[in-house]
Amino acid sequence: MFDSPGDSEEKQRVEAGEKRQFEYEVGENYLDQPVKIPITIINSEQSGPRLFLTAAVHGDEINGVKVIQRVTNQYDPTDIHGTLVCIHVVNVPGYRTEQRYLPIYGRDLNRSFPGLADGSEASRMAQMIYNQFLEQCDMGIDFHTSTRNKLTLMHARADMDNEGVSRLVRGFGSELILTGAGTEGSLRRECTENGIPTATIEMGEADRFQPVLIQRAVNGVQNVMAAFDLLPETKPRSPTFEKVLNSEGEKTWLRADTGGLVDMKWGPHPIVDEGETVCVISDHFGEEKHVIVAPYPGLLIGILANPRVLPGRPLIHLVKLSEDERDAAVSTFEEIGFQALRTFHWMGERSDEIVEATLKSSKDESESDEKENDSL
Repeated sequence: MFDSPGDSEEKQRVEAGEKRQFEYEVGENYLDQPVKIPITIINSEQSGPRLFLTAAVHGDEINGVKVIQRVTNQYDPTDIHGTLVCIHVVNVPGYRTEQRYLPIYGRDLNRSFPGLADGSEASRMAQMIYNQFLEQCDMGIDFHTSTRNKLTLMHARADMDNEGVSRLVRGFGSELILTGAGTEGSLRRECTENGIPTATIEMGEADRFQPVLIQRAVNGVQNVMAAFDLLPETKPRSPTFEKVLNSEGEKTWLRADTGGLVDMKWGPHPIVDEGETVCVISDHFGEEKHVIVAPYPGLLIGILANPRVLPGRPLIHLVKLSEDERDAAVSTFEEIGFQALRTFHWMGERSDEIVEATLKSSKDESESDEKENDSL
């Protein structure tokens, strides 16, 4: 069974073979009303590991909310061996107010783990969530996105020197992994240091559902479950491209030297060659003021989504690629369809149809261009 270790009236016992959805109190607001987080626990009758999934630790980072919704709707206790512990929204106060941080004092909940029972409101929330749920698990995945006005390429952040974390991330199948222990007080660092291997998955923009990324993340969760025998009859898939980034010298921010309006020139994949024009900044009369070129062959993992820029504004987060890595990355993005990721946000169930049509259109255009080049 899964039994939260709080006071008897706060226990939420989930028996073997049971799927339970409930709200769990982790604090209160100014009106002395409870703050509750939505939880789904899927507990198999078959023994196996306990995997937690968390989303919206930052209240405006919501792609992961949809990922967890899909995962919890996809599986029942009879489908798995072990337990899924899913916290749909961790930072409920920030989520309600569409803010990244807790809305009262701007505290970052993701700098407050594992928390203190007699600490700040953020620390108390973190302590309750950590003790009641995360600490009971064997491993975990924490879903994040970029901050507002920026698109983040899907990648993992994880301590690859930790054997358990390395196995977890490679199970997920992330193409790009930024290795490191993480910031003190972050959910993934504190869980990992306390023997619960945890990785952060970064993907997309704040305040958006992005269907291509959401489905890739759902597939990644399934891959982890297969790799750790929560789905013993499913074979995990390996990524076609993988890069582990562990050196500051392998990545850089390309920044604006002048204010104005930025036009992105790269594409169709988020990959550029040395000397290639990445973007151009013009004034409001259309006169070019600053041309930004790639200092080396690279992968764009962070991309400005707001066309208005000031001097010093980060435009592109660029990761250096070798020749072989570049070719493998191109093949990967031809498979997953980066154009669909850039073009469409969530439109309900229509999203899947639009993405599929876009991918087919992109493929047809590519094949048409190849035939035209051959004829020339």
